[in-house]
Amino acid sequence: MKLHRSVLKFLPLLTLTTAMGITAVGITTMGASLPARAADCAAGKTIKDGTLTIATGNPAYFPWVMDNDPSSGKGFEAAVAYAVAEKMGFSKDQVEWTSASFDQSIQPGTKDFDFNLQQFSITQEREKVVDFSAPYYSAAMAVLVRKGAVDNGAEPTVASLKNLKWGIDANTTALKMLQDNIMPTSDPLLYDDNVNVTEAMKANQIDAALFDLPTALYLAAVVLDDGVVLGQFPADRTETPDQFGLLMEEGSALKECVDNAVLAITNDGSLTKIEAQWLQETTGVPVIK
Repeated sequence: MKLHRSVLKFLPLLTLTTAMGITAVGITTMGASLPARAADCAAGKTIKDGTLTIATGNPAYFPWVMDNDPSSGKGFEAAVAYAVAEKMGFSKDQVEWTSASFDQSIQPGTKDFDFNLQQFSITQEREKVVDFSAPYYSAAMAVLVRKGAVDNGAEPTVASLKNLKWGIDANTTALKMLQDNIMPTSDPLLYDDNVNVTEAMKANQIDAALFDLPTALYLAAVVLDDGVVLGQFPADRTETPDQFGLLMEEGSALKECVDNAVLAITNDGSLTKIEAQWLQETTGVPVIK
């Protein structure tokens, strides 16, 4: 799932360290800076010695990556990648980018990257075949429709949403969210990616779809001529907001290093600054009742 933003709730550091089994002692130590320790941690564990290979999608979209150029460091995920790399002891010149599809990346097996970030939701099922870092982003879920649905009476209420024809990317957590929170009167149409969901909306095959809020805002503003973000779900409507993690191959030797780096940028305020720069705090999207 992909793009823009409203309520970003990062877990407190204590929660993260407890959940991931990492302590502050694992992040800093007396007499050694974090980058120096992290560089030692990563030594001999990257695909290419002295280089951190990071993957993302191609194309990669605003606001995650600006102008489909992650090497610029512009965009939320591009900036996060370089911040994590720095905490791991890698300079910008020591970062090499590659591309990988979303579906291919979440499959088991050897990866040609050290870590990958393209809005991967952390799920128990995926954690059976890949490793995730501590979360770097938590997203509200939002309903995307076209203006015609609003003209026909669609409102940001569960009662109204039940009667819409839904389309969902079957590879994402949106399907469970739809079933748990809306329970539409007709079965949703399932697609293999968000592009096909959007195309179905353009072709009037579906009325509505669920995306993370940043993606919904982007699609409404850029992809659909008459897109409307009808509403967003509060965090208490689901077990937990969608949380994104850096993806690594299962059993990655870099996992501890990457976790420590993510926790470090959370703890020192870097992640908050990146979030503020690239993701809007206020969207004006109503909460679904």
